Amino acid sequence: MKHLILLFLLPLSVFAQKFTPAEIARYQQQANRVTIIRDNWGIPHIYGKSDADAVFGLLYAQCEDDFKRVELNYIEKLGRMAELKGESALYNDLQIKLLIDTTEAIADYNKAEPWMKKLLNAYADGINYYLLKNPQVKPALLTKFQPWYQLLWTDGSIGAISTAELTVPELKNFYSGEATAALAEPKDPEYQTGSNGFAFAPSKTASGNAILYINPHVTFYFRPEVQVVSEEGLHAYGAVTWGQFFVYQGFNKYCGWMHTSCNVDVADMYAEKVTKKGDKFFYEYDQKLKPVTEKKITIKYLDGDVLKSRTFNTYYTHHGPIMAKRDGKWVSLRSYNRSMTSLIQSWKRTKAKGFEDYKKIMDLKANTSNSTVFADYKGNIAYWHGNYVPIRDKNLNWSKVMDGTTPATEWKGLHPVEESVHLYNPVNGWLQNCNSTPFTAAGVNSPKKENFPPYMAPDGENFRGVNAVRVLSQGTGYTLDKVIASGYDTYLSAFEVLVPALVSSFEKNVKPTDSLYSQLNEAVTLLKNWDYHTSENSVATTVAIEWAQKLTPTITRLYINEGEADQVTMTKRFAAEATLTQLTAPLASTLSDLKGKFGKWQMPWGEINRFQRLTGDVQSKYDDNQPSYPVKYASALWGMLPSYNSRPYPGTNKRYGVSGNSFICAVEFGPRITAKSLLAGGESGDPASKHFFDQGSMYAQGKFKDVLFYKEDVLKNAERTYHPGQ
Repeated sequence: MKHLILLFLLPLSVFAQKFTPAEIARYQQQANRVTIIRDNWGIPHIYGKSDADAVFGLLYAQCEDDFKRVELNYIEKLGRMAELKGESALYNDLQIKLLIDTTEAIADYNKAEPWMKKLLNAYADGINYYLLKNPQVKPALLTKFQPWYQLLWTDGSIGAISTAELTVPELKNFYSGEATAALAEPKDPEYQTGSNGFAFAPSKTASGNAILYINPHVTFYFRPEVQVVSEEGLHAYGAVTWGQFFVYQGFNKYCGWMHTSCNVDVADMYAEKVTKKGDKFFYEYDQKLKPVTEKKITIKYLDGDVLKSRTFNTYYTHHGPIMAKRDGKWVSLRSYNRSMTSLIQSWKRTKAKGFEDYKKIMDLKANTSNSTVFADYKGNIAYWHGNYVPIRDKNLNWSKVMDGTTPATEWKGLHPVEESVHLYNPVNGWLQNCNSTPFTAAGVNSPKKENFPPYMAPDGENFRGVNAVRVLSQGTGYTLDKVIASGYDTYLSAFEVLVPALVSSFEKNVKPTDSLYSQLNEAVTLLKNWDYHTSENSVATTVAIEWAQKLTPTITRLYINEGEADQVTMTKRFAAEATLTQLTAPLASTLSDLKGKFGKWQMPWGEINRFQRLTGDVQSKYDDNQPSYPVKYASALWGMLPSYNSRPYPGTNKRYGVSGNSFICAVEFGPRITAKSLLAGGESGDPASKHFFDQGSMYAQGKFKDVLFYKEDVLKNAERTYHPGQ
């Protein structure tokens, strides 16, 4: 028995991370310079002497709320997911290691300016102090965080890895030697719906102050709500991505920034002409042969209970890593997936003092995956479509694979911000982006497509963009509440195209004596009389959405390449050309499915569309027999502004929300900041916390809470005040 006890204890003594006395003393000294005040929603308001102190407290607070999500983000960026998930994640890890080099991140850390090195050290120290003070928390892999980890992920975007459409299956084909089909998993439209950002100039608001609407659409619980304040001028509020030390979408007392994903071309593919001489590879460039760089990458993976490893011999040209083989040629990728400059830009924007200051920070040109909607205290509003935009030959279609043998296909530096697609203070007094074309950002006052090279804005229109322009064109006298009401408009603009096509085809081609008539007439009539707005009691919403999901996938593609038809165009084309069978067979299937699940097809949307949070697991679990809230909102895919992506899960008949509106905030930049916010579910990832789901009912109804921006208000609503570690 003694031996069994020793064996049981051995992993803890062997693998528990030891922190040195000097490190512990440093952590404790910094913790004493930090105060965390949790308000009555559990939101952490972090106050530090220095910026680094605030970062230390921010990371400590994030770990308190959901350490597993903090850790998982860095396991992924380190290319170590296969150590948890096994061989199935091997090539995802290889892709990460090809695109994000840890040696480059370490080098960046070593040469960082002193102010940045302090922030990086504080980031790691805050997490490590949490692990020291909470030995009951068992990391999955990372028992001690390094300050350079933050340099693996220098942008807060959920889709920060740009691969120019080169897929993991293609990577596997190339490096495994297996003849597998190079087909990527089809993207679930639920995860493509992006974000909304609106800005209103003083001419459109009741108070004469600018208002910003922040509405990211991401996986639920992907970002918490925080405030960070220091005596060095930091005073930012908003959403931070787990494990990052800057407010990604939010505001300070001078200005606010909302990021939306865009399709600006920031990564390109090159076909390399490779030959082999002896045991070495060479590639042709500018009529010369250059040696292919080779690098061994070893990846560990879990096989049962055993950790194994596989070593890959990987290849690079000056364009970047070889990622695939197409048409007999090796394909390399040129990209910009992490950089010190990007992290500097991510930090500095949180301290911007208004429009002119923010423009100077944009001149760093290192934000690769985002567009920006902006407003400030002087009444300025602005929109930038992307930021990092390589200069290229505008006569080429850069969504295609480029000829890697010629200098003619090289990037020629970066476009100055003033050359990129942008919009400052449009005369209509509002602007919007919904992951849609920038050429409708301010309605008729938008930039003109013909004035820019195609690679700068290949994005097309989508139904959210159509709806946003419709809503914002009609509004005036905006208050925070009116902005929120506009952002929560329940109109589904896609169905004003799809439903009339169904009704017309049905009425023209189906006679009352046909069996199809008796089968579908009630549902078709219901849709014909529907106003395309969702509600909890709407049966038409249920039928329409379940039906539309069974139609052609061409109408669900949001992100397009240069020269391709956009979602709105493809939907109109489908509606114009669809046969009776293409329209009615999916409807018949929908009614049959609903009857099979619920005993009747006449199901109100709120009865089957639910919001539930049962566990703190990263992969949520759902249960029809457990309590949940009805939700009237629907997927942004169909034009709804407040995105709520739901679907049934194994063992459920009802649909449960998985992504969409996450942190939502409206902020007015008057002499004193006023703002309202809402978080999906709650701040904490711990089911035992009262803040795990205390915003659940509010979220389901779109009811916001007041933001506590000023310390006197925080103190009036303080639930707990402490130093990290207490």
